[in-house]
Amino acid sequence: MSGLNKETSGNLGRQASGSLSKGLGKVKVSLMWDPSPLGMPDHDLDIIAGTYSAEDPHGKPAYLVHFDQRLSPDGTINLNRDSRTGAGFGADEVMTLELDRLSSSYARVVVGVAIQQNGGHKTFGDVPNTGVQVVEGYTELVADDFSGVAGATAATVVEFVRDSRGVWECRRAVRGFDADPETFAAVMGRA
Repeated sequence: MSGLNKETSGNLGRQASGSLSKGLGKVKVSLMWDPSPLGMPDHDLDIIAGTYSAEDPHGKPAYLVHFDQRLSPDGTINLNRDSRTGAGFGADEVMTLELDRLSSSYARVVVGVAIQQNGGHKTFGDVPNTGVQVVEGYTELVADDFSGVAGATAATVVEFVRDSRGVWECRRAVRGFDADPETFAAVMGRA
């Protein structure tokens, strides 16, 4: 996990009738924010995904995907776009999760956002126009502007949980943390 420094819930998901439910497949997480004013330290936010085993779904992550480890060992989770400044058009960071390809040995994936603290203490309230969106295809699963966790330096956004039938569900999980990125990555799945 070294190198990471640089409440509301509900079940959502695609559900078919009876046992024909496929659950979630390929999901995209997009993060946006405005750059810092000229001459000020950059606003640098990072998407972090932790994958948890079926044996310990709330313990230590089996692996993390983040700016310094952009692809999961099996290629099912990919940080496609990473920004250190928030400059540019559209999403500043994008992560793709192919839940339908994830090994059955994993039961839970938690996705969060951490603010790098290199330029001094920054919270979501200090970074203008933050927003996160989680979609599957054209269906929005979760959207948030972090206003409910404005005093936090990191936050979980969503958790994906595999049910007893092997079907992935999405649970909105916006919870704030006062932690640096490395500490957040270690504790984000315990909630």
